[in-house]
Amino acid sequence: MKYELIATATFGLEAVVRREIEGLGYKIIKTEDGKVTFEGDEQAIVRSNLWLRCADRVLLKVAEFEAKTFEELFQRTKAVNWARMIPVDGEFKVTCSTVKSQLHNPPAIQSITKKAIVESLKIAYGFDYFKETGAAHTVKVSILKDRVILTLDTSGQGLHKRGYRVANVDAPIKETLAAALIQLSFFRPGRILLDPCCGSGTIPIEAALIAKNIAPGCNRNFDAEKWHFIDKKLWVDERLRSRDEFSDTSPKLIFGYDIDSRAITAARKNAEAAGVDDLIVFERTDVKRLKAPEGESGIIITNPPYGERIGVEQEIHGIFKALNLFAKENPGWSLFVITPDKEAEKKIMGRRADRRRKLYNGNIETTYYQFHGRKPSDR
Repeated sequence: MKYELIATATFGLEAVVRREIEGLGYKIIKTEDGKVTFEGDEQAIVRSNLWLRCADRVLLKVAEFEAKTFEELFQRTKAVNWARMIPVDGEFKVTCSTVKSQLHNPPAIQSITKKAIVESLKIAYGFDYFKETGAAHTVKVSILKDRVILTLDTSGQGLHKRGYRVANVDAPIKETLAAALIQLSFFRPGRILLDPCCGSGTIPIEAALIAKNIAPGCNRNFDAEKWHFIDKKLWVDERLRSRDEFSDTSPKLIFGYDIDSRAITAARKNAEAAGVDDLIVFERTDVKRLKAPEGESGIIITNPPYGERIGVEQEIHGIFKALNLFAKENPGWSLFVITPDKEAEKKIMGRRADRRRKLYNGNIETTYYQFHGRKPSDR
């Protein structure tokens, strides 16, 4: 059966997620702020959850309608054939977001929607009470300018929960954002990549997962795995197929450095849990003594400390100064830095970046500055 599926995305990453979906072979219906809608069947639900590296969640669109009153919301929600998706013992909860709409009270919207779903299930199953002891179903109500979209969350936990983060440090970057930074760089398997402020290793680990072509969701579970209308064999087959996609690649071309020995210990544990420790060298190194590991070209991708989070201005200035020195000594290297500092271009390179992209790291507005290294013919 064909469905409309919605891959939600951090603001600024919609184009990256769209390319990923197209790479899986699915037709894009539309791209909007924070989401990409595409067409797919039950297998698409499975594959998109297993393979999307930069999306936040995969939602199954159930209905769309206009509602300016609670009565309209109730009746239109009740009219949906919920029994086709929620079994008699199904557990379900309702979440809500509303923007610029006449219905603007989230608790009331959640309560009305839940009541409407229960009434629909009562008619379908002939019961007045539901124990909700079965598989979890999260119904999301999104209302924008009185337009209601009802969806089911197929993912459960956000897709950034890969399952390999067994050790942590302060202020880690999200796995989905780290993967997007890599996709937006010049990285490809066999090229040197270095993160001089690696923390718990997220950027190097995500690069190694890409290099090995490991499905980011292959070692975790999803809510839709237990849904009765998706054949469980699909999940088994797609996981087996994803393992067949693993590729061998040149080892030890990905490097993660950090001044904190605890961060390096955590990064090594996480890389081992992800199955990519054979591709990455983690070392305790001060960024002020940063040297190119080998070769005359490579990529630095880094998420240095933010003053608003765990860094102080003097430390950040020292990191930017070290990156500037590295770039001067290694003109063939490209430099990619995500930071909320609006003057980072001047502080790091003394010039405008070749490209910039506005992104959000959590709720912090940042810019992804991209300084391209010179090609051999230019040097």
